[in-house]
Amino acid sequence: MNSRLVMTLVLAAAASGAQAQTLRIGLAEDPDVLDPSLARSFVGRIVFSSLCDKLVDIDEKLNIVPQLATSWQWSPDNKALTMKLRPGVTFHDGEKFDAAAVKYNIERHKTIAGSNRRGELLPVSTVDVVDDMTVRLNLTAPFSPLLTVLADRAGMMVSPKAAQANPANFGSKPVCSGPFKFVERIAQDKITLERYANYWNKAEIHFDKVTFQPIVDATVRLANLRSGQLDFIERVAPADVASIKKDPKLSIARITELGYQGITINTGKSDLAQKNPLGKDPRVREAFELSLDRAGIVKVAMDGEAEVGNQWVPPSNSFYARNVPVPKRDVARAKQLLKEAGVTNPTFTLMTPTTSDAQRLAQVVQAMAKEAGFDVKIQATEFATSLNLADKGQFDAYILAWSGRADPDGNLFSFYGCKQPLNYSGECRANWDDLLNRSRTSLAPAERIKVFATMAAEAAKERPIIYLYHRNWLWAYNKKVTGLRTVPDGLIRVQGLKM
Repeated sequence: MNSRLVMTLVLAAAASGAQAQTLRIGLAEDPDVLDPSLARSFVGRIVFSSLCDKLVDIDEKLNIVPQLATSWQWSPDNKALTMKLRPGVTFHDGEKFDAAAVKYNIERHKTIAGSNRRGELLPVSTVDVVDDMTVRLNLTAPFSPLLTVLADRAGMMVSPKAAQANPANFGSKPVCSGPFKFVERIAQDKITLERYANYWNKAEIHFDKVTFQPIVDATVRLANLRSGQLDFIERVAPADVASIKKDPKLSIARITELGYQGITINTGKSDLAQKNPLGKDPRVREAFELSLDRAGIVKVAMDGEAEVGNQWVPPSNSFYARNVPVPKRDVARAKQLLKEAGVTNPTFTLMTPTTSDAQRLAQVVQAMAKEAGFDVKIQATEFATSLNLADKGQFDAYILAWSGRADPDGNLFSFYGCKQPLNYSGECRANWDDLLNRSRTSLAPAERIKVFATMAAEAAKERPIIYLYHRNWLWAYNKKVTGLRTVPDGLIRVQGLKM
């Protein structure tokens, strides 16, 4: 065999090895259904980042940037948004992406049974196909959060042909237009995606496959990273940050989330609301809140890797309502409130996902609340199951982390609006709906801040959600991985990532 042939074979083998690279990502939970209209888990959004492109995206500074739409323009009355679409894009089944596909997707988000996008797109009344690559979204009223809504699952586009062919079970084999296409899913074990050869931005994709492996124990996730079984893990345990920094093979990245960690209370979702002391009386909820030391919780449960908060946005956010500051712990006042409410030894069950961070938080809350007289029972529940139980109102109180949205509306409307899909507390108040709608139709930030201040004061009276803190997203990864972008939504963008 001559030397030229040997060199050719070596180069071919090297090229083949490069093409076969797989990015292996460890998730803190198993995602729920992989249908953008129905999904509601944070880890599902991480998978969707590789699977389903959106009309627009956000960057590190929360600016709206093009993705499937290349440009957009508001009408003079701010009641219509016209978007120019990216030419040459196809779905994973080869079908063309165009204005008709956008119309189908927006209408599907709004009408499909069980949609969690319905509330997000409520002001969108109709969608017009202006021409093949131009679409117009018509609104019932100005809607300030619309572009940020379209930068998430409501802006994700699935193949109309595939969705219509499998309407009852599309999420088991989703067909989108992202950089990777769906291969298989083994529940509680692995999700496998492979590179889509006709992706419009394929020059930025440097892996042949992406696999997502749910591992709820943060210690086990990190052990898999250190052993080389994984390349990247999300939600590192804060206690492990110091050791990761000392590991010459690993890198760590952090950024404060857009969302919050809180405890949602069943105040009206089901009959159980009147069978537990928290649900029946806002004084008991106030006592429960006053039994908690947020700074202590952040220190013990999060090793300081979070920002204390008491609203749907952190105190550092420009939309934070400063008229409702973070309350200090007051065990004596908590006991007095329980006495006024005529409640002795209040007992309730705190449902929590099985993730390591949620378990730690539950134990700290349990210990703190006990000092004020509360008997808190912890019910550890697999994450997707906990969401289903919350949806049915089968809980007293529920530790729920919300990953957050770029606009405060995304942290607020679906949780407080009457009969909205994420309103697990069951609160339904006409004046709250009015405030929520005013926050959406007001385009001036100063006006929106006034509305949020009123809403914060209203929510503080009833406390259907007790907000605790805003986490730092903590990622650890093999130092060979380069090109990582830290965007505050906590999603892993594969575009530009290399090994």
